[in-house]
Amino acid sequence: MIDEALLDDPAGLEAGDPLGVLRALAGAGAQVRRATDHALESGIARLDPSDRPRAVLVAARGGSEVVADAVTALAGAASPVPVISRTGDVLPGWVGPLDMVVSVSLSGSQSPAIPVVAEAGRRGARVLTVSREGSALARVSQQVRGLHVETPSPGRDAVAVPTTRTALWSLLTPVLLAFDRLGLLSAGPSELAALADALDEEAREDRPSSDTFVNPAKTLAVELDGSVPVVLGDGPVSAVAARRAATVLARSARVPALAGTLPDDAGDVVATFGGPFATTPDDVFADPFLDGPGGPKLRLMLLRELEAPASSAVVAIAERAGVRVSQVSVEGETPLQRLGLLIARTDFAATYLALGSGTDPGSSPHVADLRDALR
Repeated sequence: MIDEALLDDPAGLEAGDPLGVLRALAGAGAQVRRATDHALESGIARLDPSDRPRAVLVAARGGSEVVADAVTALAGAASPVPVISRTGDVLPGWVGPLDMVVSVSLSGSQSPAIPVVAEAGRRGARVLTVSREGSALARVSQQVRGLHVETPSPGRDAVAVPTTRTALWSLLTPVLLAFDRLGLLSAGPSELAALADALDEEAREDRPSSDTFVNPAKTLAVELDGSVPVVLGDGPVSAVAARRAATVLARSARVPALAGTLPDDAGDVVATFGGPFATTPDDVFADPFLDGPGGPKLRLMLLRELEAPASSAVVAIAERAGVRVSQVSVEGETPLQRLGLLIARTDFAATYLALGSGTDPGSSPHVADLRDALR
């Protein structure tokens, strides 16, 4: 159970966050600005808008998949060329000299990314990679004459141990700039500067020194405590944020969560409102001191992007069924800003949920064991 007193104790929060996850999240706006400058210096500005590829494939896996999800959603149906995401280690047969392959990996050591880039170079496709300096991915990119953008090294830019949860914008910003340069979406330097300002304001609202009752991220963390969250996005951008939220709830707070998109997943979600994890009437004879707290119950977390009929219908059905609902909406002026703000709000909430429950949001011994086992 979450310790609400701890949530309002900045010193206690800092003590439980040795890797500085909260500090890193607060620096998201600064991370966008630094990544913008660095990407432009690395050669993104030299991309020729008149030499647009036939199609773009974005290769990423694990925590980096959010980059592929984000640019695919932001490009959307308005993109003049197809933008396709891929997680496997086999390059599709259709990729050729007229196409572009983008590969992102924070560590640059993920084995699937390397053969994809090598094969793309062999076929003559243009290559853009984003990863750490000196990584295996960076070396392969250089070998195939790709454009490589480095991410910050560990310990730089207020991130003691960079992960895709704390260094997302170092990965995503260069790809956004490249897509803007090629005319696939609108995310140039001015749009990214506005995003950075919006992220700064969100970080101010979600800061550790802000009391829970006026802090939207802490309030959301308290609502999620003891629940099984089902995170739904009601549009293409909020759907990306929903998948990201499920990831950070699992990785930071150790809370299993499901993600879905409206209206496609509406039927599956409302069906669970009558299941074993939906709310049940309280037992008037139950003693919370002797019997302990009840099991986790379903909570619907709806990330609002649109005034969609499916959203209102699902919320109404949930409320009639007694299922608790958390609705998250932000004031971003553009799809890019709304994506950034939804990600920031849920990133902070998952981190506060972890810290308030006595969990270190920056590291998981079980994930470390898995990483070691797969080496």
